[in-house]
Amino acid sequence: MHLHDVWFVLIAVLWTGYFFLEGFDFGIGILTKMLARDRPERRVLINTIGPVWDGNEVWLLTAGGATFAAFPDWYATLFSGFYLPLLVILVCLILRGVAFEYRAKRPEENWQRNWEHTIFWTSLIPAFLWGVAFGNIVRGVKIDQHFEYVGTVWDLLNPYALLGGLVTLTLFTFHGAVFTALKTVGDIRVRARKLALRVGLVAAVVALAFLLWTQDHSGNGRSLVALIVAVAALVAALVANQAGREGWSFALSGLTIVAAVAMLFLSLFPNVMPSTLNGDWSLTVTNASSSPYTLKIMTWCAAIATPLVMLYQGWTYWVFRKRIGTQHIADIAH
Repeated sequence: MHLHDVWFVLIAVLWTGYFFLEGFDFGIGILTKMLARDRPERRVLINTIGPVWDGNEVWLLTAGGATFAAFPDWYATLFSGFYLPLLVILVCLILRGVAFEYRAKRPEENWQRNWEHTIFWTSLIPAFLWGVAFGNIVRGVKIDQHFEYVGTVWDLLNPYALLGGLVTLTLFTFHGAVFTALKTVGDIRVRARKLALRVGLVAAVVALAFLLWTQDHSGNGRSLVALIVAVAALVAALVANQAGREGWSFALSGLTIVAAVAMLFLSLFPNVMPSTLNGDWSLTVTNASSSPYTLKIMTWCAAIATPLVMLYQGWTYWVFRKRIGTQHIADIAH
């Protein structure tokens, strides 16, 4: 296996980790309006991800940085062609971080309500747009012979990509509901399980349609295996949720996201951005990669740094593993 193939796999792993972790982050933000009935319950939801949400975003920064270094042409075409939706995502992530930190800084009703609205919308919009972006990457976009995107932003809003956006939105919301049931006690835990069932059924229908469409468009034997795993894991997650096995349900909902993202990358390889204008103009792991020397240095750096980061993040989740409820929320934080 060549180093550019290795880095394609590593970037796929980074994006998969990001969607697994940030997926329930986004889901929690959406559930602050869908599940929480009052301000203390919204505080409970926010506190379930309070110690970890910023660490989860490290996976996005690393995925973007790795793409820039390992596949500069892919990075350039992607970020120039998808400039507007990626800018919207970036603004949402900035505002979302500010909202988490500023919401409880002042006691006024309007102040806290406005930041809570911000958390909801800046969770919902990226959850949808990430699916749109990856749907377009897999489907292919208008790339010319100079490897430049020559389409418009409206070309990105095609039925396949929009369906992909619905998949990530519903899957992340389901993932967040299951995480809420795993991390809370009391009535909110019971309602989270019930909501997870309803959202999960919708996610199952939408995801099955999208994955079958993907398999028909650009799938292969390996992507078919990932499709089967994703569907089976989602069904099993729903069953575990109904049985009250929240740990299993969360692990299986995470496996659903992992398998679904893996399917996208498996159906994409060896392309990184197919061209719908001419197959010869597609960006591939070969023509979009950096020099072998650059990839070699990056590989050594990743081999040293990645285990340390994963150990630290795993330790963080272990420290903050206990359940919380409204009884743990001080009056001043309401």
